[in-house]
Amino acid sequence: MKNQENNYENLSLFQKLNNDLAKIIEETPPGTRLKSEPELAASLGVSRATLREAMRTFEGQGLIRRRQGVGTFVLDQKQNIESGLEVLESIETQAKRLGLDVKMGYLEINHIKTDEELAKHFGIQQGDPVIRISRVIWVADRPVAYLIDNVLPDVLEEEDLDKGFTGSVLDLFLRRGKPELSYSKTLVAAFPATTAIAKKMQLQRGDCLLRLEAYLYDKKDRMIDYSLSYFIPGFFKFQVIRSIGK
Repeated sequence: MKNQENNYENLSLFQKLNNDLAKIIEETPPGTRLKSEPELAASLGVSRATLREAMRTFEGQGLIRRRQGVGTFVLDQKQNIESGLEVLESIETQAKRLGLDVKMGYLEINHIKTDEELAKHFGIQQGDPVIRISRVIWVADRPVAYLIDNVLPDVLEEEDLDKGFTGSVLDLFLRRGKPELSYSKTLVAAFPATTAIAKKMQLQRGDCLLRLEAYLYDKKDRMIDYSLSYFIPGFFKFQVIRSIGK
């Protein structure tokens, strides 16, 4: 019974911290840097470790952004993207519709040989080549997504990426008009940021990301692009309209 009472007490203390922190964030203008972690922890009467745990929650909601060695900033909620998953669209298309500035950073293009798992996805032989395009997408001066596309070399050549490529393989295909696209199958899951991804996206290692694993098919029902997209969950709010089952 005593342990149960302690658990309730700890829960209420953490809830109080969340409430206090939410009020501070709400009253702070977007773009403003919050007090340093030691100052905030002292003013709220909690340890830095407890404060960091609460901050992760608010960062996941897209309310704040922590930059190592720089500080924590309150974000403008008007610069978040809300979109349905029924239609496949690029981040660039969604952001421009909302009047947000989009740019690409850290573009890396590699010709790789498929391992067993990747070859299985494409239905090709292990060791067959694919083109891997990795990049970070920035919206409103912050990194919001890390995208990796693995594309069959007969539908996309490296030279295609030298002609005004802005970050979206999907948009490149649509502008070019080939290959003719049919549909995409997408799996959605939570994913902890690895050291490499965290560094590229200016996050803390282990921060929760939203991962979309997508398979893009052409009109011949051939999978031409296997992609992994890592999103900051608070920035993207995906919705799905579902019918009622009988």
